[in-house]
Amino acid sequence: MKSNWIKYIFAIFIIIVLIFAVVKIRNDEKQEELDAKSASQEDEKVREIRVGIANLDTINPILSNNKNVQDITKLIYEPLVNITSDYKAEPCLATEWAKEENSYLIKLRENVKWSDGLRFTAEDVRFTIDRLKEINSIYSYNVAHVIGVDIVDDYTIRINLDGEVPFFEYNLIFPILSKDYFEGEDFVNSSKNASPSGTGKYKISNVDGSSITLTKNENWWNRGTNLSLEKITVNLYSSIGELYNSFKIGNLDVVATTNDNVETYIGTLGYTAKSIKGREHTFLALNMQNQILANQEVRRAISYSIDKENIVSSIFSNKRLTSSFVLDYGSFLYQNQEGSSGYNVEQAKNVLTEAGWTFRSSSWQKTINRRTQRITLNLLVKSSDSLEVAVAENIKTQLANQGIRINVVQANDEQYQNKINARDYDIALCSINLSLSPDLTTFFFFLNLANYSNEEVTNLMNEVKNTKDEETLKNDYGRLAEIYKTDVPYISLYNNRYLVAYHSELVGDFNPNWYTSFYGVENWYK
Repeated sequence: MKSNWIKYIFAIFIIIVLIFAVVKIRNDEKQEELDAKSASQEDEKVREIRVGIANLDTINPILSNNKNVQDITKLIYEPLVNITSDYKAEPCLATEWAKEENSYLIKLRENVKWSDGLRFTAEDVRFTIDRLKEINSIYSYNVAHVIGVDIVDDYTIRINLDGEVPFFEYNLIFPILSKDYFEGEDFVNSSKNASPSGTGKYKISNVDGSSITLTKNENWWNRGTNLSLEKITVNLYSSIGELYNSFKIGNLDVVATTNDNVETYIGTLGYTAKSIKGREHTFLALNMQNQILANQEVRRAISYSIDKENIVSSIFSNKRLTSSFVLDYGSFLYQNQEGSSGYNVEQAKNVLTEAGWTFRSSSWQKTINRRTQRITLNLLVKSSDSLEVAVAENIKTQLANQGIRINVVQANDEQYQNKINARDYDIALCSINLSLSPDLTTFFFFLNLANYSNEEVTNLMNEVKNTKDEETLKNDYGRLAEIYKTDVPYISLYNNRYLVAYHSELVGDFNPNWYTSFYGVENWYK
């Protein structure tokens, strides 16, 4: 009997082994099929994209005035400081920097080579800054306060300024060019401007009359990043209309524009669009030297009475994006954006009523020093901008419906600027191009557009310009945003729209901002 049990156990063991072997073989066959399918899919990926430039002036990034050139050349040339997708300043060719009163001590990245194999050093940085000081470049503004560059050693420089420049590191975004490459050349007119050497992910490998070919830069310092995208073809066009049409018929993979009517040219099918807030910020400045606007409740009531969505839809056909604060375009310093525009007519009535104002004869009035005051204000607008005039008239109508009387004052460009400089207005409709820097001096510091003064704001402004701690910055800017909305020295209205369209065959993570459309480009494919 015992021997029979042993035989049974042995037979069961053999059966289990056979079953395991069959399952293992089948699993291995399935895995081989999956691996083969995955390899086949990898082989099918097209690791090349096509982008375009209309009206190319030069591919030299500090000589070009073309926005497309500025965007694309960020793949070829690198700055000291880069900007992330949420507008942080991060190290690039500079690894760290320290503020020293009116100068910045900057440590440069070592073991960096130009695409032609030459060594990157501090001399290249000083060479680039000197050129920016000499020529008329879009980056000349970035070095306007630079009075000298001291080379401490091959990888350390000191940039001296003519005074304090808050967040100067955000000025260090200009592309660095090679001194040795341009040695002995007439920089502006050199034939070498056709394909300067860079330190970036990609290099110029071919230039002809219709396109520029970029391929991976084997000398790129960031060895830890895998550049799976192997080739970028930059097609050249004689007009922006030709570029748009090329995208529409599928000959380009990406197009970025602030053109309000771009859909007229590229249609609405065959691509994914990312619509983000652009740099142009439009707002109302409320002059607190005005006796009525000196009252916080009046400023708050005006803010609550303006329907920004109505302005954006009726005047701009939703081709502007409403704004509630200067930095709400995606900055890491202002991520808690409100879902609404702040429009609340009942709240407008409440704040005025609680402050002793009475609604009578279709207007708000209050007796102050035995005199009856009505809320009647002038709104300054530039007459040459028909859309802004329409915005002013829209605001006038909206506020009139709430018992706040507005007279629209149209001024020609010179008159408008003179009145702005003299602060000769009750309310001014203003537009500015925002800086990448989070500096809010224009809005809060001495002689600001609202004649606004607040001790807490002054203390916060001094703190943010002297700290690099991210949590402190977030907390301080959060508080500044609260004060902005509570005290209402300004009313943010809207930003222009920056549209980036990606062809439907393009695959990857698309997270553009108005600094660049090409975050994560190294992993894109078709």
